[in-house]
Amino acid sequence: MEESSIIIKPIITEKSLHDVSNGVFTFMVNKVASKLQIAQAVERIFNVHVKDVTTTKIKGKKRIVGRKRMVVHRPDAKKARVKLSSGEKIDLFETGEKEK
Repeated sequence: MEESSIIIKPIITEKSLHDVSNGVFTFMVNKVASKLQIAQAVERIFNVHVKDVTTTKIKGKKRIVGRKRMVVHRPDAKKARVKLSSGEKIDLFETGEKEK
């Protein structure tokens, strides 16, 4: 499996941006990717050293859409929290804090 197909997108929320200060970065990943594949993909794409990977499966939710109130299902997903070695960071998650 290629690195580009393992990591789908970064998850940028208030909680994930708070974890960046601890060196933990959150990504949406392919459902069949293993922790080892995720770690190797992050290391190759962002040129960092991965210390730990934690994964969570997210069940797709039901949504009611349309005029006929049809029930549709969102697809299942997988989230990975990647902890980097101390002192390393990924520029994609920089917040650009303003000085006061």
